[in-house]
Amino acid sequence: MVQYASGFRPGLFEGHTVLVAGGGGGLGRCIAHELASLGAKLVLMGRTREKLDRTRDEITEDGGVVIECLSLELRDEQAVIDGVAKAVAAAGALTGLVGAAGGQFPKPLEELSLNGWNAVISNNLTQYFLLSREVYRQSMSRHGGSIVHIGADYARGMPGMGHNGAARAGLSNLTMTSAAEWAPAGVRVNCVLPGFIDTTGLDRYPESAWDGLRNIARRVPLGRHGTASEISAATVFLLSDMAAYITGTDLLVDGGIRNGAGSFLFDSSGQANPKEWNAFHRDERAQLLAGQRARGDEEVES
Repeated sequence: MVQYASGFRPGLFEGHTVLVAGGGGGLGRCIAHELASLGAKLVLMGRTREKLDRTRDEITEDGGVVIECLSLELRDEQAVIDGVAKAVAAAGALTGLVGAAGGQFPKPLEELSLNGWNAVISNNLTQYFLLSREVYRQSMSRHGGSIVHIGADYARGMPGMGHNGAARAGLSNLTMTSAAEWAPAGVRVNCVLPGFIDTTGLDRYPESAWDGLRNIARRVPLGRHGTASEISAATVFLLSDMAAYITGTDLLVDGGIRNGAGSFLFDSSGQANPKEWNAFHRDERAQLLAGQRARGDEEVES
């Protein structure tokens, strides 16, 4: 049986139950697989039942345990209240929560409708608030636990996606506030900020953006896109007891892109791609980067 090749010790999450929102695809699916491979029992939550069932079936085939799949509208308060209640009834105390169910679309501010603004704010901020609040209210306020949101780096704004940048900045601030308010109950709250990650999500951007997405690697000191496994590893660490003294923080997992790859005094061109960490045996990567990965493999071999 082929399984997730996690770098963490086997059984790290034995006795833990983790709710993964957005576990049906992308980063959430990868994180769910790694947690299951480490012994966690999972509740998967998201909008599309078919995607959740697929992840559940994969994890079950690999020897992991998914207690429940819950399909609901994560932006609806009552649906989230009821969904968390079902999760707690099925699984008992929730020791971990991963919020990875965001979504956005490109649009310059002058063309952005209020409906579009509200949709992305709801997707990437409101639903994280509702879910973490209910998990705290219904379980972690009594039992403690760890919450990890999957956000995005907002530090320099997001030209072309200002609604997403505003939501992500709000999510990081929500992380800090909830970390302070919920610490007395033994709850830690942190936020992982991925850079440009090589997943099928990149393929959903307009084709006019593909060359720009391919060229991102030139702006990254490590010279490449990240992998879903690298985001998962950071998330698993923050969920674990190894991060027991870490709360209220943003963890950048971006290859250093916030700092840039060079300056007028330093030219970083010509660098070789450093080795990546990819432990996910069922990984699905962006088609638009396939040629770039092949060239990178050739450079490493030579």
